[in-house]
Amino acid sequence: MDVEDGDDAVDADDADDSLGGVTADGPEPEEMFASGPEVEVELRPQRRLRIWQLAPIVALAATGSLMFAFPLAFDFGDSGAVIAMLGLLICSCAAGWGMMAARRVGTTWPGLPARGSGRRPDWRVVLAYVVLVAAVVSLAVWRVARLR
Repeated sequence: MDVEDGDDAVDADDADDSLGGVTADGPEPEEMFASGPEVEVELRPQRRLRIWQLAPIVALAATGSLMFAFPLAFDFGDSGAVIAMLGLLICSCAAGWGMMAARRVGTTWPGLPARGSGRRPDWRVVLAYVVLVAAVVSLAVWRVARLR
């Protein structure tokens, strides 16, 4: 059945009111924030290291530590110094790999500001880390040099 323009036609606004037409869903803008201020919620999951990221780092660190520790503890003759230095190198590589992986997920060293915060690190904390690393490296090199 055709509807012609004329008296039988119904205005669009009247159709919504009189015929139970479609209305907008949801509350009005004034009603949306009647309960209090707007709150933001983080929807992304927390970034953290997964087991597949940690496994090679831990394996390399353990292998390097054993290669470094056994020649130092048991004095394996002439090749002990070479094996110990290779173990120290592998252990250091694993430590660097672990630091880069931790930095990638947003973890920082204790006492240092978070990445992107705009704050400068405290020079005393940086100096303490440099002294600690220098002491460990110098003790390791001194011990390996004593093997020869």
